[in-house]
Amino acid sequence: MARETPLSGWRVALSGGVDSVVLLAALVDLRRSRKRWRDVPLRALHVHHGLRPAADDWARHCRTLCRELGVPLQVRRVRVASGTGASLEAEARRARYAALERGLRRDEWLLTAHHVDDQLETMLLQWMRGAGVAGLAAMPQRAAFARGWLMRPLLSMSRDELLLLARAQRLAWVEDDSNVDERFERNYVRARVLPILRARWPAAARVAARSAGHLGEAKELLEEIAALDVAGLCAPGGAVELSKLASLSIARQRNALRHWLTARGLTMPDTVHLERIRVELSAARTDAQPLVRWAGGEVRRFRGRLYAFTAAQSAALALRPHEAQRALLQPSLQPSLELWDWRRRKRFELAENRGVLRLVADPHGNIDGAKLPAKLWVGLRAGGEKIRIVASGPHRAVKELLRNAAVPPWERERLPLLHAQPAGGVSTDASGSAQPASALIAVGDLFVDASVQVRLEAPPTRGRFRLEWEGRFW
Repeated sequence: MARETPLSGWRVALSGGVDSVVLLAALVDLRRSRKRWRDVPLRALHVHHGLRPAADDWARHCRTLCRELGVPLQVRRVRVASGTGASLEAEARRARYAALERGLRRDEWLLTAHHVDDQLETMLLQWMRGAGVAGLAAMPQRAAFARGWLMRPLLSMSRDELLLLARAQRLAWVEDDSNVDERFERNYVRARVLPILRARWPAAARVAARSAGHLGEAKELLEEIAALDVAGLCAPGGAVELSKLASLSIARQRNALRHWLTARGLTMPDTVHLERIRVELSAARTDAQPLVRWAGGEVRRFRGRLYAFTAAQSAALALRPHEAQRALLQPSLQPSLELWDWRRRKRFELAENRGVLRLVADPHGNIDGAKLPAKLWVGLRAGGEKIRIVASGPHRAVKELLRNAAVPPWERERLPLLHAQPAGGVSTDASGSAQPASALIAVGDLFVDASVQVRLEAPPTRGRFRLEWEGRFW
């Protein structure tokens, strides 16, 4: 077991089945017999899905085993969603990995007991789903995961070899009765397909694992090419320049888009949606605002650029203006006319997916703290706002400034605006909504009113700030 990857401890995903029991016992033995590994912390986690009548028995078995081996165990119960359109297998896997991710310490290794037969099953399932190189590369032996690493140290061993080890060491394990239920795809492959393959090609699993290794290298090479391409395609803020994307071959366009979407935190679209992003968005009318949406997110086009949004961000963009006003602020910070006492807290947290406003002390900042009101009002545009961004200049319409700054239209109504604290309360607009009765101080982190700006000739000094908005969508 190599140690070139940073290591702060081992955390074993313990199902109670023979594979994970052998893995845990091997790690205990390794710590006892090898001085090199003696001080590496070891703990186990059992995910309790609650899907089978024997689930409580499996958890008890894991507790007994860990007590005998002297390994700390955490049993984490999860709820597996049903009726979402996804298979029960997929939902259980999603819930399991979410549980395994939570609480993983920095540089801790999450160790799973996947073996070479699992690898073959995964490759066959991916093949039948029409997967590309990334899917057919199946399970890597090592991958970044949460704050640490996901390791599969048993990938070179077969299920039969693990059974022999378990019996030789007289280990006790549990059998999951759902493993014989052929309604589940993996079980069907295991029971019906693999015996036929092995009858003709006994080394099928090891040969497939070798192919997975080759495909894994090809995947890494494609990712390196994609990273280089995306670095040259993206404008500040991460939007893709369509004119630059068009300069690539079609295969490199698709490769770059996959990398870009993954890096932006989106779930990968299927082939049809990916092709719609590549073709339809660039071919739409110049004055159109096309988008492609799927369950994992959406991509929009504006002024020759592509913008990607996660599913949660997409939902926030779909809010009507009055709903967005409520969603801008934290639920605990209602009513919507929220005051920011920036001297007490330099951070102002907006609602989920809207980011954080922050006043950062900066000797070169453009905001004079002495001129800034002690409290600021945070809200959204109501229409008709004006701001004076140059001391000797006129007040200019915020709408005009945002259009000239190429702020995407879906963002213009959702920008957080900062006003001076209302001196005489608040007024109401034609719809009866409360509005600040004071001057506009800032529009997001894009424009700052001249009334609070530092004089151009002023030297760097303390008491100066810059406004940052972390988490903007573009």
